[in-house]
Amino acid sequence: MTRTHFEVKETALTVVCYDRYLRAVRDAVYEARELIESRIAEDPFFGITYDPIPPRETDDPVTRGMCQASVSAGVGPMAAVAGAVAQHAVKAAVGAGCGHIIVDNGGDICLRTSEPVRIGIHSAEPGFSDLAYLIPPTHGLYGVCSSSGRIGPSVSFGSGGVCTVFSPSAVLADACATAFGNMVGGCGEEEMSSAAESIASVAGVDGCSAIGGGRMAMCGKVPEIVGCGEDESLITRIEL
Repeated sequence: MTRTHFEVKETALTVVCYDRYLRAVRDAVYEARELIESRIAEDPFFGITYDPIPPRETDDPVTRGMCQASVSAGVGPMAAVAGAVAQHAVKAAVGAGCGHIIVDNGGDICLRTSEPVRIGIHSAEPGFSDLAYLIPPTHGLYGVCSSSGRIGPSVSFGSGGVCTVFSPSAVLADACATAFGNMVGGCGEEEMSSAAESIASVAGVDGCSAIGGGRMAMCGKVPEIVGCGEDESLITRIEL
């Protein structure tokens, strides 16, 4: 099993799986991007709006999932783009027979695991370094997606350190992580608690957590937090 990094325009992926499934992953990433880019060419509003867009009967599976997630989370469909690409790639690998795979698309992760894995918490908050979520074997697709007003290139209207959402759908988790990050502005205790409760109540979301202002808020089913040695080289980012 190997760890492979590759990039396609704005998409920066780190993939953990056996080499024989990498072609399926790559092909799926190109396919997902083509479907999304075609939708944007047809309807440029799809690519820029911060408002939900309901799915259409004619939508392909990738953009339909993004639209469905946008409606559930109350954000624009592009808020789910990273999770959608990652999930499409994992589905393709699993369809080819892969039983253990992790696809990290810039902090939005879709995985299908046969053994426990640790997903590190990359936060600049004092007291929250060298920690990770311990994800038990999933035996199916699972999403762990994060948004931050301080870390990474994605648009966020909040200022929270790291907001993470857990769901069997990486597309939904990505959209909800964006919505979660938007809700957490000043990282006040009540604000973070209220935002966590709101996101955890979304149908299809297992749980969520937010780190900011020296505190952490959690709601719903959140994986066990364990220690880990944070390694900057393992963080997925676009190579400039």
